[in-house]
Amino acid sequence: MKLELQKGSRSQLLAILVIGIMLVFVGRLFYLQVIEHDTYVRLAYEEQVKPLAIPAERGEIYALDGDEPVKLVLNEKVYTLIADPKVISDANKVIEAVREIAGGNARSNLQEMLAKKETRYQVLATKLSRKQAELVKAKKLTGLRLMETTQRVYPEGVLAAQTLGFVNSEGKGQYGVEEKLDDRLKGKDGMLRSVTDISNVPLTIGDNNVRIPAKDGENVVLSIDRNIQAYTEKALAAGLQRTGATDGSVIVMDPQTGKIMAMANLPTYNPADYSKVEDGALFNNTTVSEPYEPGSVIKTMMVAVGLDKNVIKPDSTFNNTDSIKVEDRTITNLSKGHTGSITVQHALNWSLNTGMVTIARRLGNNETITRQARDTMYEYYHDRFGLGQITGVEVAGEQAGIIVPPTKVEGNAVRYSNMSFGQGMNLTMVQVTAAFSAIINGGTYYKPTVIAGIMDQGQDKLAKTAPAVVREGVVSPQTSATAKDMVHQARAIFYAGGDKKGYVIGGKTGTSQVLENGVYADDRTVGTYLGFGGSDVPKYVIMVQVSGKKMKLEGNKHAMPIFTDISNWMIDYLKLQPRA
Repeated sequence: MKLELQKGSRSQLLAILVIGIMLVFVGRLFYLQVIEHDTYVRLAYEEQVKPLAIPAERGEIYALDGDEPVKLVLNEKVYTLIADPKVISDANKVIEAVREIAGGNARSNLQEMLAKKETRYQVLATKLSRKQAELVKAKKLTGLRLMETTQRVYPEGVLAAQTLGFVNSEGKGQYGVEEKLDDRLKGKDGMLRSVTDISNVPLTIGDNNVRIPAKDGENVVLSIDRNIQAYTEKALAAGLQRTGATDGSVIVMDPQTGKIMAMANLPTYNPADYSKVEDGALFNNTTVSEPYEPGSVIKTMMVAVGLDKNVIKPDSTFNNTDSIKVEDRTITNLSKGHTGSITVQHALNWSLNTGMVTIARRLGNNETITRQARDTMYEYYHDRFGLGQITGVEVAGEQAGIIVPPTKVEGNAVRYSNMSFGQGMNLTMVQVTAAFSAIINGGTYYKPTVIAGIMDQGQDKLAKTAPAVVREGVVSPQTSATAKDMVHQARAIFYAGGDKKGYVIGGKTGTSQVLENGVYADDRTVGTYLGFGGSDVPKYVIMVQVSGKKMKLEGNKHAMPIFTDISNWMIDYLKLQPRA
């Protein structure tokens, strides 16, 4: 009887134990499936549903060929190889395949990257061709996926390199238009949130999937004419070779719109091989990024100020003694012997500093460069002509330069006497070109621009951007006409021998010293030439600058022949008709 009771107790204990275990399992299942349901659904969703970027295509860049847009920078499809280390079981097999197919485009530390199991995203190789991408797919390796991207291609090679800039390995625009218009060019990536397989390949679209289309970047059309740009670069290279100068820059602008038709800088580089460039200075566009003292080309602006304030006319006279005293300084002329009573036109022709200081004096009390005279000069130079100010041209790296106002101690009579003939201030070529254009076009200051418009993606044709008028009445129409004629006379008397006959060509030389460590260098000068061309209406303005270390270069000998070369070519290219 006792034995039977013990046997029954054991059965009961076993039953209780089994029931207890079952209750634990049921409780655990209830906890997981009911109480923690939302948590595990979320974890499963995060594991199965992946956000995948839909990359936007970067906008292409066009130049003009006459009136027709032509591609200057286009996109080529390439592929980025991405790995999910967490799901890769045989890292050595993956590494062997990647190195075999990608070669130099593979990352050097593949072993280290695939060892990071806590990460889900490692870039193993970039810039793979379509053929390489197909070879990767053929391997059918788990944990790898290919992302289609683009790289920039330059069918015109080095043409306008510093104006264009480049796109770095991270897809960001650097220098030039690429950097300045990066937001417009890069577009906006889209997103696909989708259930994926173990290789991160999207599966059937479900209710929880999200698809936001990518918005491609704008296709920008530059006002740069590829033919004008190509000839300008050729003429500049030939000019530097003739003179032995090491550096040179040229801007060609339409004075009636502010649109820049060419922007050339030498030495240059190939934007397709930007990573091989050792000297980063080659990336800079000197015409906008390096202010300098432009010298006597500013005399055209001083004359315009005097004409507009009615203190001079072309035949106004003054007594020239080849020197003039301003406070404790004596200012002299480089060209000597034009003494006695001479006209303002004669002073402009021979680039006499004394003539410009005389005009500055006449803006005041006719004896000294008074505060009134300095205020007037600053109003015209800075406020009207835009010198010493950012122009807003669509090229990265633009500098403002310096025009010292008369409100500062440094803005004294001596400085303003120097400013009357182009020293004592730092300006960029784009500032000077735009200001000169306003003086000879009737008095309208247009915003300098390298943008002609954008390509209408629906119709694949140019949607033009209208010229942007910044200021009207910079000088009066009468002042503009007179100043233009004076600049024409200044060239015609001495330098017109090489110009095509029947056209109105005007220009002014400039030779300036270079500040090095705050002191003017004795062994270096910069040569500049600034001029215009056309028939009755100016159709182009050209500014040339040449320089070299320990080289004394002059505007008339070294910069002016480059202007003449481009000017004569422009007349033919634009099919300008000679005056009757």
